[in-house]
Formats: sequence, structure tokens, C-alpha cells
Amino acid sequence: MPRPVCARCQRPLSLCLCALIPRLESRTRVLLLQHPSERRHPLNTARLAALGLVNAQLEIGEEFPELPLWLDGQDARLLFPGPEAVCLDRLPAATADSPPQLLVVPDGTWRKARLLLHTNPALAALPRVTLPPGPPSRYRVRKAPAADAVSTIEAVVAALNVLDAPARFEELLTPFEALIDGQIAAMGAETFARNHGAPEQDT
Repeated sequence: MPRPVCARCQRPLSLCLCALIPRLESRTRVLLLQHPSERRHPLNTARLAALGLVNAQLEIGEEFPELPLWLDGQDARLLFPGPEAVCLDRLPAATADSPPQLLVVPDGTWRKARLLLHTNPALAALPRVTLPPGPPSRYRVRKAPAADAVSTIEAVVAALNVLDAPARFEELLTPFEALIDGQIAAMGAETFARNHGAPEQDT
């Protein structure tokens, strides 16, 4: 019999993260487009990001026919690498007369994220931005495809720290850290060390 699940964070009730999820205001609106394969993944960080931000929207699918409506009137940028992608810290600062900023973030494996762009021409046509250099990912239970790869929630935090400076958004990572610690505890130190390296020691 399946364990009861929290309807909000979709974690087992005994491991519910809702008490740790903040509700943070941001000037920049965040639109998270999640590939369906990530929806039931136990490490669904896009959902945590959407729950923790007042000005965020999470949509799940492979095709998004309403995307032009969501983009209408917004200064929208796609957080995704590409030859013409601009680092976020090189963008001109927003002014009082600027249109609302919208950060569009695809969520899925790199292959699934590229598929989202392929099946949604309006998404692929957006100007692209990338994150400035930062600390390595804390996503210790998932193998990264590159040394600078980060989870969706870490990417959102890093992006908003630039776009909405001087506001900071590290509080969004509190449930993420608890989620990772819980996964490591569940698999055991020996299994974690064998598959991901030795766990960090508290100092």
C-alpha cells in the first residue's frame, strides 16, 4: 500500500517539507516549464521553487500552446545555454519604466529540456541567458553532466540573486538541503560514499 503523500509538496507525509518552504516575494516573475518525466521524481526541485516564490508559475507538459499568452507584455528571457546566451550579470539594470521581467526556466534532464525547446518554437525563440560562475551544486545525490551544472532550484536562486539584487533568495534552498540530507540518510553513508563520494563532515 502506497504511503500517504502531502498534496502540496508531494513528499510522503512523514517527510513533508512544507514547514521549511518559505514564501518569498520577487520583482522578477519565474515561469518553470517542467517536462512530465520530472513530475513524480522524488527530487522535484522545480516544485519546491514554485512553492517558495509568490511570483512563480509551474507548468507541466511537453507542449505549451498558452506560452505566447504567458509571455505577452513581459521582458522574457530563457535560462538556457546557447551561442548567443548572455550572462545575467551583464544585462542592463531594470528601471521603473522597464516591462516586467520574466525568467523562463525549463526543468528536466538536458535532453528533455532540449526537447521542450524543439517542440515549443516560441520558447526556443526567446533570448537566452546563463548564470554567472558560482559555487558547485549541492545536489549531491544526482550525478551532474558537467562540473558547473546545478539543480533547477539552485539555478533559480542564483538567477534571482542577480536580477533582483540586493534581495537574496538562499532561503529557498532550506527545503532543498533537507531533501538532500534525507535522501543521503535513507541510502546510508556507505551507499552514498560508494556512488557519490564521501559525505561532508560538519565543522
